[in-house]
Amino acid sequence: MTSPYETIPLYPLANPRSIAFFGASNRYTAMGTNQLNSILALGFEGAIYPIHPSESTVLGMQAYQDVQALPEVPDLAVLVMPTRLVAETLAACGRKGIRHAIVVSGGFKEVGGDGVQMEADLVAVARRHGMRFIGPNCLGVVNPHHRFNVTFANFEGRPGFIGMASQSGSLLTQMFRYLEQFQIGFSTGISVGNEADVDLVDCLEYLAACPHTRVITLYIETIRRGRRFIDTARRIAARKPIVAFYAGGSEAGRRAAFSHTGAMAGPDRLYDGVFAQSGIVRADSLTELFDFAWVLGQCAIPQGNRVIVQTHSGGPGAAAADACSRNGLSLPPFAPETLAKLRPLIPHTGSMNNPVDLTFSRDPMEYFRSIPEVLLQEPGADSMLLYCFTPRKNVMRIMQAEGLSEEEALQLAAQMAEEHSRKLADLVRQCGKPLLGFSYQNAEELIIRKILESGIPILPSPERAARALWALVHYGRIQAKLGA
Repeated sequence: MTSPYETIPLYPLANPRSIAFFGASNRYTAMGTNQLNSILALGFEGAIYPIHPSESTVLGMQAYQDVQALPEVPDLAVLVMPTRLVAETLAACGRKGIRHAIVVSGGFKEVGGDGVQMEADLVAVARRHGMRFIGPNCLGVVNPHHRFNVTFANFEGRPGFIGMASQSGSLLTQMFRYLEQFQIGFSTGISVGNEADVDLVDCLEYLAACPHTRVITLYIETIRRGRRFIDTARRIAARKPIVAFYAGGSEAGRRAAFSHTGAMAGPDRLYDGVFAQSGIVRADSLTELFDFAWVLGQCAIPQGNRVIVQTHSGGPGAAAADACSRNGLSLPPFAPETLAKLRPLIPHTGSMNNPVDLTFSRDPMEYFRSIPEVLLQEPGADSMLLYCFTPRKNVMRIMQAEGLSEEEALQLAAQMAEEHSRKLADLVRQCGKPLLGFSYQNAEELIIRKILESGIPILPSPERAARALWALVHYGRIQAKLGA
C-alpha cells in the first residue's frame, strides 16, 4: 500500500528505484564519472543505466547509446553534460516516459546572457512532458536511508534525522563532514541549484512529510515564492523545527549570491521578518545551522530559559555562565531541597552556587550520575549544561600502576565510560529536560564518544553549547506562538 509520503512529487527524486545517468564515462577525472561513482560507492540497490554515445561499458556497467534503448522507464534521469545538450536530452527523457530529473549542469541563468533563455527552454521542455526536475546548476540529492548519493563527495552514509535543502551544493556536502565528527547522520539533503522547477517550498513539503526527518535545515540565498514559503514553513514549524542560514544580506553577499545561482538577495532585516513570520530559527553561521539542527532533533524542548551549569573547573563554569547570560539564559539559585541534597556531594573546595563546581576531588561516578540526578530535579530550572572532561590517560596510568595490564585498563575504562554515559542518558530521559554537554576534548575521547553515542549532544565550547540551548528555548517560544 502506498503511503502519503510516497505520493509527494519529490519522492522519486530522493528515492528512485532506477536511474538513467548521462555524463559518466571511463574518464575518472570527469565530474559525471565521480558522481556516478558516488552512487555506486554508497551501495545504491536499484538499477543504473549509464548513457554514453560511444562507450559499451561505464564503470563496469553496460552502457546504452540512447535513452530509448533502455529496457525500462527509469524513475529518474541524472544529467551531467554540456549546457547546450541539456534541453534536448531532457526532452528525450520525457519522450521515454521519465518524469523526474536532476540537472547538475551549470551555465544557465546564473551566468546571464543566453543562459537565461536556455533555462527557460529547459522549463518549457519539462512542462511539455509533465516532468519535475531539480536544478540546473546543482549537486543533486543525498538520501542515506535509500543509499542514494548523487554528489561528488563520498561519505559513510550514516542515516539520521537532519534534513537539508540548500541553494549551495558545496555547503550541502559540508554537512557530511560536520555530522561525521559527532557520529550523527542525516535524513535527506537536496541541492536545489537555480530552482528553475523544484524550489525550497517543494523541499520543505517533502522534508515535512519524510518520516526520517526530525529537523529541517535551509541554506538560503533568495526566496522565490515568498508568501507560499512563509505559509508552508509556518505550518511545518508548529510540529517540526526549521533552522535557516541566510547569505546575501550584505552588498558583497548579494553580489556573490547572484553570480552563484542568479539569486536576487535582500537585506538582512527583510529576512529577519520572513523568518519571524515563518516560525524559523535563524542561525548566524553555518556552524550554528548544524549545531542548532543537532540539538533540536536530539533534545527535549525546555519549558523556559533557566539553566543549571555543572563543572569541575572554575574557568569553564564562568565561561558557560557568561555565554548563557549573553544569550538570554538565566542561572537561577537552587531551591532549599536541592541544596540539602547537594551538601553531602559537594567537597569543601567546590561550590554549591550555580554554576556548580565540584573541582576534581569527586569520583567520576558521582559527577556523571549522583550530581546530575539532583540537579535535573531542581524545580526552578528548565535545562542543564554539563562540562565533560576526564583525565583518561592519568586514570589508566594509575590502573596500570596498581597491577592491571594495558588491555585490562582499557577494558575497565571502556566499561566505566559505558556505565557513566548510559546512566546519564537514562536520567535525561526520565526528567524530560534537555542536557547539553560541552568539552574541549576531541569527540574520539572515550567518555565523549560514549556520551555522544547515548544521544546527548556535546558541543566543542561553552559558547556553542549556550547558543544551541538558546535555539531550543527559542523554538519552544515559536511552538507556543504557533499553538503547537
